[in-house]
Amino acid sequence: MSENKNQDLPLLKVKDLHVYYGAIHAVKGISLEVREGEIVTLIGANGAGKSTTLNTIAGLLKPRQGSIVLGGVPVDGTNANKMVYKGLSLCPEGRRIFQQMTVRENLEMGAYSRPNDEIEASLEDVFRRFPRLKEREKQIGGTLSGGEQQMLAMARALMSKPRLMMLDEPSMGLAPILVDQIFDIIQELHESGVTILLVEQNAQMALSVADRAYVLETGRISMSGDAAELLQNDDVQKAYLGS
Repeated sequence: MSENKNQDLPLLKVKDLHVYYGAIHAVKGISLEVREGEIVTLIGANGAGKSTTLNTIAGLLKPRQGSIVLGGVPVDGTNANKMVYKGLSLCPEGRRIFQQMTVRENLEMGAYSRPNDEIEASLEDVFRRFPRLKEREKQIGGTLSGGEQQMLAMARALMSKPRLMMLDEPSMGLAPILVDQIFDIIQELHESGVTILLVEQNAQMALSVADRAYVLETGRISMSGDAAELLQNDDVQKAYLGS
């Protein structure tokens, strides 16, 4: 794992976050932080509040209570489109690529917050990281395989040159060999210095690439710590690793 930087000041700090869907209290006072250069993962069962947490940090949902600080600046309540300008990108659950657009057009959409004269260099960078996308640059997004669509969603999120990249269930619906490929890419991004907050149902894979982890149960953090230690934890193994 890469060394953590700026340990005294987290890149992302979430404190006492409460989120509701109508009368349903989905996230119940969670606090977490992500330091620059880290991969931090949120693991937990379906309905634990993982995606809700990411969507709230990204500005897609408004918290009822709590604070979100990115790079030392409070951002809770900021609209999602403005969060991109503040250095945050979200690769959403289910990929959500633009099905009728080409690979290149999808990537260009990810760069809407960047100056025009920087977009070509960003395209070269993501094509270097994702050579499969370069091969399919002019192909319509909806005709790509599931694994290729996931690569496209991740590459599109990188086009904004984010300080923090959030990945929501990147392995969902993929064959095991493609899951391995996606996690290889996540590790490569980590090693190149990209800071990542990862939500992932495949707890084994998530804990194996992360620096630290938080375990969510019914909207609350039940456990947190070093990812390698949680991977060996009996309770985590029984609940999430099928041991």
